[in-house]
Amino acid sequence: MTAPTQPAKNAYSFPLLIGQLLHRARAVALNQEIVYADVMRYHYRDFFRRIAQLANVLHDLGVRFGDTVAVMDWDTHRYLECFFAVPMMGATLQTVNVRLSQEQIVYTLNHAEPKVVLVNRMFLPIISAVAKDLHSVKCFVLLDDGSEAAPEGFAGEYESLLARASDRYDFPEFDENIRATTFYTTGTTGLPKGVYFSHRQLVLHTMGVAAAMALASQQGRIHSGDIYMPMTPMFHVHAWGMPYLATMAGMKQVYPGRYMPDILMSLKEREGVTFSHCVPTILQMLLAHPKSASVDLRDWKMIIGGSALPAGLAEAAKARGIDVFTGYGMSETCPVVAIAQLPDAEVGGARDTELRCKTGQPLPLVEMRIVDEEMNDVPHDGKAVGELVMRAPWLTQSYVKDSEQSEALWHGGYLHTQDIGHMDEQGWLQITDRIKDVIKTGGEWLSSLTLENILSTHPAVAEVAVIPIKDEKWGERPMALVVKKPGADVSGTDLRQVLQDAAAAGKISRFGIIERIEFVKELHKTSVGKLNKRVMRQVYEKGNKR
Repeated sequence: MTAPTQPAKNAYSFPLLIGQLLHRARAVALNQEIVYADVMRYHYRDFFRRIAQLANVLHDLGVRFGDTVAVMDWDTHRYLECFFAVPMMGATLQTVNVRLSQEQIVYTLNHAEPKVVLVNRMFLPIISAVAKDLHSVKCFVLLDDGSEAAPEGFAGEYESLLARASDRYDFPEFDENIRATTFYTTGTTGLPKGVYFSHRQLVLHTMGVAAAMALASQQGRIHSGDIYMPMTPMFHVHAWGMPYLATMAGMKQVYPGRYMPDILMSLKEREGVTFSHCVPTILQMLLAHPKSASVDLRDWKMIIGGSALPAGLAEAAKARGIDVFTGYGMSETCPVVAIAQLPDAEVGGARDTELRCKTGQPLPLVEMRIVDEEMNDVPHDGKAVGELVMRAPWLTQSYVKDSEQSEALWHGGYLHTQDIGHMDEQGWLQITDRIKDVIKTGGEWLSSLTLENILSTHPAVAEVAVIPIKDEKWGERPMALVVKKPGADVSGTDLRQVLQDAAAAGKISRFGIIERIEFVKELHKTSVGKLNKRVMRQVYEKGNKR
């Protein structure tokens, strides 16, 4: 029997800490740029210096190992610096959802217990109104794009504080399982739930996404020469973890601040952006904006998540040269666990749009199962439907201070997504609905996502949501809420014909032909741009219209 091999006495045990993501960029990308709209432009060598300065500022404000630092900002270079400096100190970064109600912001801050809060000037009215209700906060720091002084009671303004701080900081090493970040889900029921991720989880998520992107030989391949601009908030699941990936790769990074379509288009054109991610609503907004007609959108790789990518929207994006494809995840999964990248043989083929709109194939290290109510696997035949459950090294281990919902999330040793769908023999996952949104009618289950996808193919449809409405005869019936494209002319009869054609082709059952189709100016959405079907059901079950 061979004795266990002992490591060398001085061998270094490499902890998976967020600071380790900086090694490659520090070696190869010192002169690469980081841009914040029209406000700031500097190089990675400055970025590394500013991370140390920020750590010194926070230390002087009393932040110690295990403390929490909260940030209320738009997508800026400051947020990127916080993504690294705060967890590298051994503190926890709380990314505050600034689109929550004032009461929910107070709840999340008190629940996470930050010692210091960094606040964009735009949110000063909120902080002024609630400061007395924040139990753990010792001081505030102003985040400002101008040169105005911080308000009374603030420790100072971010840039001024950094300018006076040393650019040398001895970042400690510690257990890779220490909590690095926390934020709160934007659930449609109850209070927001806190999720958290460790250094190890964030590093492995970054490596898993990078590996998946590199496995693609052509379509959707992301590389160090790309120019990155997020179009999902940095307060929501770390902007899908992509800033960590972009920094590790040493990419040029462009941060737009607030998501204004004219600003996004200007930055795309001026900075040569080639890689972004967003929810369908943002893509629809960009394509509909007058300025998009004059901007070259070719070779813009764009991952769509948060909601299903409708086929009609995918076709519109492809027509402009955008390499659009789906990414899948949720707050609890860090978030990316699947990506819909096409094999070379499928690019431009008959299934091109269909595959781009699928939920995707699993990332490396992700185990996915489709199971029935007894946790038995269903066949991977592209037809058998069940709940998606999973394991991966970067899934949140529990909700913050909520053991009951944590146990439900991990029932049976797998994370339960509450999404139902199917998988085929090639590993292509297709989510067909949320468990709570599936429509039960005439003894059948109808997928609201399938019906939305079919309706989205009509050229006059900008956005569509299908919701279940109670029905005395059938239990439930589907109802469609449709936003028309500007200047478009379409009737309920026209859209009903699209569904009748789909039923005749065997794509849906006859129960999927929707009788009640209403046209609205906009659809209810959550704070991060997802369709809020709970609110829609409440409105229309009461017979109300907006």
